[in-house]
Amino acid sequence: MKTLIFGGLTPIHDKLLEAAVKHLGYNAKHLPQPDIESLKIGREFCNKGMCNPAYFTVGNLLKFLINEKEKGVDVEKTYLFITIGACGPCRFGMYETEYKSALKEAGFESLEMTLLNQTKFSAEGEFKITKKLIYNLMKAVIVADLLRDISYQIRPYEIESGKTDKILTESTKMIYNVLKNNPDIKSIIKALKQIKKLFETVNVDYSKVKPIVNVIGEFWVQTTEGDGNYNIHRWLEKEGAEVKVEPISGWIEYQIFTEIEKTKLEIKVKGKTFKRYRKIFMLKVLLDFYRCLYESFRKALGNKPRSMPDQKLLWELAKPYYDPFVTGGEGHLEVAKHIYNVKFKKAHMTLSLKPFGCMPSTQSDGVQTKVLSDYPESIFVSVETSGDSEVNAKSRIQMKLYEAKEQANIEYERVLEKHSLSAEEVKTAVKMDNSLQNPFIKLSRNHLLTAAKFVDGNYKKIRSINGRTLHRKGFRGIKSAI
Repeated sequence: MKTLIFGGLTPIHDKLLEAAVKHLGYNAKHLPQPDIESLKIGREFCNKGMCNPAYFTVGNLLKFLINEKEKGVDVEKTYLFITIGACGPCRFGMYETEYKSALKEAGFESLEMTLLNQTKFSAEGEFKITKKLIYNLMKAVIVADLLRDISYQIRPYEIESGKTDKILTESTKMIYNVLKNNPDIKSIIKALKQIKKLFETVNVDYSKVKPIVNVIGEFWVQTTEGDGNYNIHRWLEKEGAEVKVEPISGWIEYQIFTEIEKTKLEIKVKGKTFKRYRKIFMLKVLLDFYRCLYESFRKALGNKPRSMPDQKLLWELAKPYYDPFVTGGEGHLEVAKHIYNVKFKKAHMTLSLKPFGCMPSTQSDGVQTKVLSDYPESIFVSVETSGDSEVNAKSRIQMKLYEAKEQANIEYERVLEKHSLSAEEVKTAVKMDNSLQNPFIKLSRNHLLTAAKFVDGNYKKIRSINGRTLHRKGFRGIKSAI
């Protein structure tokens, strides 16, 4: 059997998907994250006028195959490449053609390729889509989403630099073995509870004021963690932000929910049939099951990872601005997420990333102008990632990030004033009491800023610690005077 090679998501998603596939007896290997060299190779062998994701993903595959060939591996007999395809109003539907064309140009014409069609939900070649495969992949994606989210919430506040990443690596290995060897729900939940204990060893300082920046946009660009988006997630952290990442599970729910709504429209236009009602019922069951699984795994991690917004709510939020039936890219989601962040106070700033020349994202940007006029309090910036305009893109983001920091500082000052505390008193309490350094400590739901949530949820303890500190200082002062 050939080794299945695939990639294109985050490092943790690709690794856990590899484990899920291996459990079914396949040999599998995920590709590394695409880099600038991948972009150059993609531009060399692909047609002109393609978008970044095409150049990066095609180039990344070719880079891997070239390296393997140099090691003496007969890649065409050893590997089977799996990729996702679909139709739609963008270049995504052309990826399969680009892969085949580039493979031929690079001398790998005989490399077998399997296309997973997300529209028809089918596969070709040796790799077969089965219910068991789908179930395993669902669990892998959910766990990867949750571990990724929890690490992005903890890492900006860690006291010991690098501790969160160390725990994340250890946790990924642990869950990898579970998904590969025994991926039943009970085993996964047990492993997640152990992982929660590992994350509890990371000491944090939630008194740091960091605005929350939600990264949205074209699916590949907002998801990848490397040169494909200028390493934007880690860069934002270094610039003093807490990054809110979008779960891939949200994209899966979006696909299912949209299919339900399309079938409802079909019934309205073409009439009622048992087949259509059955399809809606089955999709709703799948959607509910997926959400239930997500929440069960989230609970095992102390409910620290964020829950997903309801797709119906996002649909309704976007509807006055963007027809949800106009699909392609993230469709109405980019608009909906922006409004959701402002209306329900889920992020101080929304950053929309898109590849150069992405048509669905360009449509979305046009609509965002109207959203901004209706929600003038929003801090929103949209940037294109072309692979060679990093300085320009980041300077634009920095200007908006400054506004978000100002907003975050105002929010923090208000909560300090509310509880008659000073920033120095909060920091003193964190230093003196290790229990306040627990990443799973109680956080209030009344605020957006993590630092404000921390103070609002623990102000009594912070006050008492500072009270004891003042008492001891006074006692020492009296004793020295005597």
